Formats: sequence, C-alpha cells, structure tokens
Amino acid sequence: MKIELIVTGKTEDDYMKRGISVYTNRLKHYCAFNIAEISSVKPVSSKSSEDVKEKEAIALEKLLAPTDFVVLLDEKGRELTSVEFADFLQQKMNTGVRAVKFVSGGAYGIAAQIKKRANLTLSLSQMTFSHQMVRLFFVEQLYRAMTIIRNEKYHHE
Repeated sequence: MKIELIVTGKTEDDYMKRGISVYTNRLKHYCAFNIAEISSVKPVSSKSSEDVKEKEAIALEKLLAPTDFVVLLDEKGRELTSVEFADFLQQKMNTGVRAVKFVSGGAYGIAAQIKKRANLTLSLSQMTFSHQMVRLFFVEQLYRAMTIIRNEKYHHE
C-alpha cells in the first residue's frame, strides 16, 4: 500500500527538514511513503480566503485518483490513539486499499470540494499547528504506527 502526505507549501526551517527526514528515512523499511508539496497561493488583498482555498484545491485534485482513500488532516476531525491509528492502517492494508493519501491544507484551510472528497477527517490534535509541524508530527506517528503493526519496541503503553 502506498501512503502519501500531500501538503501545501514548502518546509522551510532546517530543524523541521531534519526531523521529517529522520522519520521519512525510517519509513522506507515499512512502506512506500512520499510527501507531495503543492504551491501555496499567496494572499493578495483582493483575494478572499475562499479564492485561495479554491486555487489550492485545483492543485490538490490533480494528485487524487478516484481509487485513493483520502484522509483530511484537520483539527476538527476524529481523534485516534497511536494504536488506533496503527489499526486503521492495518485494516486498509488488509482490505487491499492501494493508496492512502493524507491531505493537510494551507493557511486558510481546505476547500469544500476536497472536504467532500475525503473518506475520513482525522485530527492530530484539537490544537492548531504550523504546517511544518503537522508534517513532522504526521511522519512520526506514521512511523510509530508501522512499529506497532510489526510489534517492535518503539511505542510503549
């Protein structure tokens, strides 16, 4: 099963890049994982937040195939423990899902058509984090889930 994290904008801080790289490299032993970046739309005073979300949605839609299982990352989504997240991924693997794509929106959020396309909305926390931190937290949780699935000694209960 292929897992992809689709994000808006680039990771700019070196310490975030290093942390993301650590977990991305670890994930190579467990699954096919990729981070896809779309360009963020720069706000212009004449553009509303809805205009920005619509333009970002056009780029997002190009990365989503009809057969993809799409998970929207949003603070208003369903919260899972690390073990529940591992169980979710294992269930997707067991049922033959070919690709799970996790989508993290831009500064203004996600357009309505992407929200409708999502099969699940998942929250990493009810708090709001920077887009760069979401990437780091997500890749760490994905790595943790993979070690839980393989019953390895990374996660402790």
